[in-house]
Amino acid sequence: MSQFAINLLFVGASFALYIGIAIWARAGSTKDFYVAGGGVHPITNGMATAADWMSAASFISMAGLLASGGYANSTFLMGWTGGYVILAMLLAPYLRKFGKFTVPDFIGDRFYSNTARLVAIVCLIVASVTYVIGQMTGAGVAFSRFLEVSNTWGIWLAALIVFLYAVFGGMKGITYTQVAQYIVLIIAYTIPAVFIAFQLTGNPIPMFGMFSTHTESGIPLLAKLDDVVSALGFRDYTADVDNKLNMVLFTLSLMVGTAGLPHVIIRFFTVPKVADARWSAGWALVFIALLYLTAPAVGSMARLNLATTVYPEMAGQVENYEEAAQNPILYEERPDWVRTWEETGLITFNDLNNDGRIQMYNDAADYSDRGWEGNELTVNNDILVLANPEIANLPGWVIGLIAAGGIAAALSTAAGLLLAISSAISHDLIKTMINPKITEKGEMLAARISMGGAILLATYLGLNPPGFAAQTVALAFGIAGASLFPALMMGIFSTRMNSSGAVAGMLAGLICTLLYIFTYLGWFFVPDTNMLANTPDNWIFGISPLSFGAVGAMINFAVAFAVSRVTAAPPQEIQDLVESVRYPKGAGMAIDH
Repeated sequence: MSQFAINLLFVGASFALYIGIAIWARAGSTKDFYVAGGGVHPITNGMATAADWMSAASFISMAGLLASGGYANSTFLMGWTGGYVILAMLLAPYLRKFGKFTVPDFIGDRFYSNTARLVAIVCLIVASVTYVIGQMTGAGVAFSRFLEVSNTWGIWLAALIVFLYAVFGGMKGITYTQVAQYIVLIIAYTIPAVFIAFQLTGNPIPMFGMFSTHTESGIPLLAKLDDVVSALGFRDYTADVDNKLNMVLFTLSLMVGTAGLPHVIIRFFTVPKVADARWSAGWALVFIALLYLTAPAVGSMARLNLATTVYPEMAGQVENYEEAAQNPILYEERPDWVRTWEETGLITFNDLNNDGRIQMYNDAADYSDRGWEGNELTVNNDILVLANPEIANLPGWVIGLIAAGGIAAALSTAAGLLLAISSAISHDLIKTMINPKITEKGEMLAARISMGGAILLATYLGLNPPGFAAQTVALAFGIAGASLFPALMMGIFSTRMNSSGAVAGMLAGLICTLLYIFTYLGWFFVPDTNMLANTPDNWIFGISPLSFGAVGAMINFAVAFAVSRVTAAPPQEIQDLVESVRYPKGAGMAIDH
């Protein structure tokens, strides 16, 4: 059986499973559509939350970024994981106790203002649409390679599959589909990692293999990787970062963004009790950890495999790396995996010195003495995880499995994001603000139409993304962290925070963050509309657009606090409501013994 047939079998079977589940669990009411009826088991919800969380950015792009940036890109791991802990401890149980369907629902009622609700809807849509661009980008990469279509057709195929199971199933269908998707993606991620770790180090546990000895050269794998990349003009893989401020702000931006993501928060409204929300969060952390502990190993091993594919003599070297770099492979002798990925346009070769060999190195380094005239091989970061099994010559069924896993990761998060957008428009905007008398059937129709529109918009933007999947997702986290997270935190923990402060803070955080991002990445991410080049020398105080969400959140907190102090306090019933959300019913004063 050909590799294409194997891929088609795995991917087709997974699609059939997802659509079958959506039909079985089709939403019959608005409660089914928005919160899966509110009766999801904590373990089931934890698994679905993990799938919702572990998007194309986690499955496809994060290891690629770790592969290309090494320690410097470990901020993705620290920020996303730390943010989930904040969400689980400080937000999820209290929002579940409040008992609303959506984030704008909470903000509108807590701040007793439809203006606050409307601003929250805008913030939610902007963050979610930006996030879903990354998912469509990742899905396009996976579809284009494994179904042997163009990247454009890959994105349109992803949109069609999401439409089929998300629009009809709603949260009920999405929840059980995401359970299946988690099982597919975690198996797909770990099995190739085990194979590759064993090949390179003899240790089948990837996270331990990363710190083990490289079998062929007999030196520690990370030391080997440092030697290889430095010989090609790159900084050491384990090297520290120079801009500590940007690293701290980026990590913080991902953390507060994680805690403010509406498509993850909404999952905690699907369980029956407040205690179940806490247990869901705990189980989700367990399921997430299985992938996040493996990703650094996958990234480092992918980088080493790629380098030694181009420079085969480097694999066994322990000291003569400069000599080994003189003899890269001939382009005509490139392995089959390079040929297949070239067809997608995600690997490109340009023989600058016409020697018929592939030179892959850091363009900033001068190797003219070797006869090199520039880097000749361009590899999209988003392909490394998907290409890893082929690079390591693993069996065809493993490649088919990772194809299904990569697509599952992108589709699971895309579905959750689209549901968040849909519920914000149909429930929070139409039902609550525009037409409170709309029938349940009419609201369901509005939800499905708005989800269809969101899919079309996300597909269009996914064709022209502002960066790699994980970079685009990082922008979404910054937007969510700068706009929604402070409002949620102050809404839960401050009885003095009023509607004027919340609205002013959300607008200040959102506008400042978007202006900063658009300055470097183009207005509404349209190519060539940026006012400044996205380079460190142009960043204010060295703060990257990806890191500005933390600054936006600080602006949000400061503005909200200042405005609330010069305007009227919230009504007493709202202050009592905040107290009731935080404290157990019947709790009295502490007794001094």
